[in-house]
Amino acid sequence: MKILLADDHPLFRSGVRNLIQTTEDLVVIGEAATGDEAVEMALKLKPDVIVMDIRMPGLNGIEATRVIKEKLPDMKILIVTMLKNDKSVFTAMKMGARGYCLKDAGEMELMQAIRMVGNGGAVFSADIAERMMNYFSMPEKKEVLNPALSELTGREIEVLEQIAQGHTNTHIAARLHLSTKTVANHISNILNKLQVADRHEAKRLYNVSMKSVDSQDGGDEF
Repeated sequence: MKILLADDHPLFRSGVRNLIQTTEDLVVIGEAATGDEAVEMALKLKPDVIVMDIRMPGLNGIEATRVIKEKLPDMKILIVTMLKNDKSVFTAMKMGARGYCLKDAGEMELMQAIRMVGNGGAVFSADIAERMMNYFSMPEKKEVLNPALSELTGREIEVLEQIAQGHTNTHIAARLHLSTKTVANHISNILNKLQVADRHEAKRLYNVSMKSVDSQDGGDEF
């Protein structure tokens, strides 16, 4: 299985190359230090798998993935990076990456990820898989008219609903199966995003927004 390494850190590339050299079924056919080089070498060498970092000079790894997939739709790309925020993960998947592993993964885990992607599978580091599960288990945002409320996450909307119903932090924690510290953190984020001073102003803003949505719905009957 032919591998192209795309990472701007020579030591990381060297480490992965040396690891691959100990296998019988994988071989490194090229190395790129920038996103632009990754695109150029992918088109020229047509590897089976590209091991792609995100933070690189020029095109970042996600943009390089997008360009490569536009030109070579069947190319298999495994993101290997230190970034584990939701935006990076989902943007990389949207651009066509087949896997997302963290650089602190074990040697065996990385080799298995390369092989799995090369064989047409999809793979995620355990931490990334857990984040994805948490993301998709979050309640969906309700449709609201106020632009500020649209910035809230699904969980923050849920906490705000509880505030609007007059519940205390302790009651909210019990009802949503959260710790009181987590509830307090959510409320702090809500106040910052809504740019209000306290929970009473947040409650008023939420109620006004919900009334606007109800009136726009037109009270349809079924």
